[in-house]
Amino acid sequence: MVYAIPLIIFMDDMSGNVSKQWNKHHAIYMSNANLPREMLEKEFFVRFITSSPHAAPMELMRAMKESICVAAESGIVAWDCKDGEEVMLIPYGLFVTGDNPMQAEECSHAGLNCNYYCRTCDVGGTKEYKESETGYTSIFNQFETAMLSGASEKVKNSMSSTRIRDTASASILNTLLELGKKLRKCTAGSPALPENEVRIALEKEFEQLLQGGKLDDAINPLLGMHAFNVHMDTPTEILHTILLGIVKYFWGQMVFLLEKSKLLHLFQNRLETINKDALNAPCLNTNYICHYKGSLIGKHFKSLAQVMPFLIYDLVPPMVLNGWTVMGELVVLVWHTKITNTEFYLAKLTRTIQDFLNVTAQCMPSILISKPKFHFLVHLPAYIRRFGPAITFSTE
Repeated sequence: MVYAIPLIIFMDDMSGNVSKQWNKHHAIYMSNANLPREMLEKEFFVRFITSSPHAAPMELMRAMKESICVAAESGIVAWDCKDGEEVMLIPYGLFVTGDNPMQAEECSHAGLNCNYYCRTCDVGGTKEYKESETGYTSIFNQFETAMLSGASEKVKNSMSSTRIRDTASASILNTLLELGKKLRKCTAGSPALPENEVRIALEKEFEQLLQGGKLDDAINPLLGMHAFNVHMDTPTEILHTILLGIVKYFWGQMVFLLEKSKLLHLFQNRLETINKDALNAPCLNTNYICHYKGSLIGKHFKSLAQVMPFLIYDLVPPMVLNGWTVMGELVVLVWHTKITNTEFYLAKLTRTIQDFLNVTAQCMPSILISKPKFHFLVHLPAYIRRFGPAITFSTE
């Protein structure tokens, strides 16, 4: 018997360990996507693959890709204890999860701060375009350059206009840029080289940097991975996009309004006395939330999103209250652990997302331009249709 094993791949940077508090390193973990969701959440079924404080993320990912490709070509023979026979396992990457900056790096994308900030679609443009009616509505729905004169500015502009930023080849690109500057620099008694000689020197250096390999071996390894589309298989991660994204933005706005109107103490009293029995979440620590209101984490925002309309119904403008009401419904929908009717669920989720974006456009229109995480919600239903409940690709 031959079994195909879909792998959930997680990579992110870690900032500490037991012996040293600040020791940044990158780590890769994997899970078997065939397992039931209840099993995937258990630590035993999350397997450590590799980690390094020195290797770049895409260097680790290259080694991971090569390991999967070798295993897929030759197969892995294992013993099936249930059926009492040998079986062959063929692993393949199902999707890569992580926070938004890491997923952007895995896609060779320039990140959330570039003009075209979405790694999945073509939304974005210049600030003027995004502020126009057409651009605003759309939110709802390099080596060759390195060898030219003035390459640094051209590469920078290229990243801005094409949104491509490949960290796997960054060292080669930076070496060519620095060498180009040095060769074109005119010093006392040493005139700058002609442009054609500079070009020849850079091409020779480029061949040496490739060390006899192909250009494909120096760029993002995920771009050539079999049966894997890095732009479609990096699903919207709900912890950083929703709880530490849109909920956090609304929380900051609401705290500002309450402090301005001197009503934060009334909000704290209501939060202290509200009935929390129906919340499937840790108890709301009122004193901590109100004292450290700028340092809350995901579990706080998940609970606050569900109770907020009952606390601020007469403390904030109606539009802000509407935003929290729709956001509470969105949080409950996204954290579904089981979907019985997919089409009905996705239709309801899509409508709720559109309602939330419409309310946001009324009470905080500029934030839809400055914060890409609002747009990432638009792609969430497609990822849920592709991979199942959003909690499956959450990194909580």
